[in-house]
Amino acid sequence: MPGWPIAEIEKLLAPTLKHMGYEIYAIEQLGPGGRTLRISIDKPAGRVSIDDCERVSEVSGPLLDQAGLVSGPYTLEVSSPGAERPLRNRHEYERFAGQKVNVRYRYGDTSEGVLEGVLARVDDDGIAVEAKGGRLVEIGWDDVRAARLTVSL
Repeated sequence: MPGWPIAEIEKLLAPTLKHMGYEIYAIEQLGPGGRTLRISIDKPAGRVSIDDCERVSEVSGPLLDQAGLVSGPYTLEVSSPGAERPLRNRHEYERFAGQKVNVRYRYGDTSEGVLEGVLARVDDDGIAVEAKGGRLVEIGWDDVRAARLTVSL
């Protein structure tokens, strides 16, 4: 599988997509023989629609072809990160404060737990999740193992 320069592809596309009102969430090379380039986009102003994906595809394909960063024939897929996307950094935690989350976290020296609730607070110390029944659970950044948005509670 030929390795495409993902960082260069992101550097090429990011300014144009930002001007259009989108952010690049992730870029992946996958599929049989590694011939598919998947670009996951996000829209700070709301949810990503099929029309958004089509717009980004119509602009990105020609930019990629002109730059020659993807060699040979390839398939371009543009998608959203999904309703249950992982939260990867503090900016994303802050952006989705007030939303339903599923958090895997460490407590004590060796134990781990999973908590579902509403992301109630994000600050320098960590996060606070309001669990069912209104119980507020505070989790320090060092103890957060993984978190994602969730549509169920």
